[in-house]
Amino acid sequence: MKMGFITSLFDGWTYEEMIDEVARLGIECVEVAAWPKGKAERKYGGVTHIEAERVLEDDAYAQQLLDYAAKKNVRICAIAYYPNNLDPDLERRRTFNDHLVACIHAAAKLGVPKVTTFIGRVTNKTFEENLEIAREVWTPILKVAEDEGILVCIENCPMLFDASNWPGGQNIMTTPANWERVFEVLPSKNLGLALDPSHFVWQMIDCSAAIREFANKIFHVHFKDIKLKREELARRGVMAYPLDIMDPKVPGYGDVDWAEFVSQLSMVGYDGDCCLEIEDRFFEGSRERLVQSVELAKRYMDQFVI
Repeated sequence: MKMGFITSLFDGWTYEEMIDEVARLGIECVEVAAWPKGKAERKYGGVTHIEAERVLEDDAYAQQLLDYAAKKNVRICAIAYYPNNLDPDLERRRTFNDHLVACIHAAAKLGVPKVTTFIGRVTNKTFEENLEIAREVWTPILKVAEDEGILVCIENCPMLFDASNWPGGQNIMTTPANWERVFEVLPSKNLGLALDPSHFVWQMIDCSAAIREFANKIFHVHFKDIKLKREELARRGVMAYPLDIMDPKVPGYGDVDWAEFVSQLSMVGYDGDCCLEIEDRFFEGSRERLVQSVELAKRYMDQFVI
């Protein structure tokens, strides 16, 4: 397995600053944030280290991205763009989908094998209704990915945090039961998972069983942790807003069983990229603290990943 890092933590850093720091930390590969430039709609979203449309229009820019990473011995393993691709506002949905397609084309031009994203969800519609919308929206997107030879990796985050995402969250690709149905309606060989074990903890899902069942669909892995606030869970129950009962943490500070997780990945033969995803509020406030969080996470996960 290859230790990587999703770059959305380094909001406000230039591409070169980000690559320099990753290289200094000894991280092998990066899942590079590629939101369109503009105001972020949510935390860790809206970060732009690669401009996808510029990659397509400017050969010199595209080559500079590759050359700078190669000079620092860092590999771009994926292009990251995580909007609600089924947004109920049709104009916003079109904008999100168009940029996702640009990311797919940009990945192909750069020789990057994967794009990471969400399926999306119309929050107040049923799962079954969303399946039909997903079929309509995603079939042409996946045709582009197939034509370009790019893997589309869907993270299993429900995107359900607080009242603004209630009741259904903004992503249907959240559980093994849902994965099965999505893969039935979207049977593309280029559609798979960006597996994040932290989301299974608070959903009380058996991550090891999911790894075994969907081994051939695990295209990418995130190393992110969460800590259940068990006293709040006992007070509020499982139907509470998720951020009322858990906190995102760096790997090793939370409740993910990392030895079990990596062991199960190794047992099914996964030997791909595993990107540290840091969303721990304890380390916010300065660049130095952000870097410390990545250093700490890498040091902890190095005991499992060779």
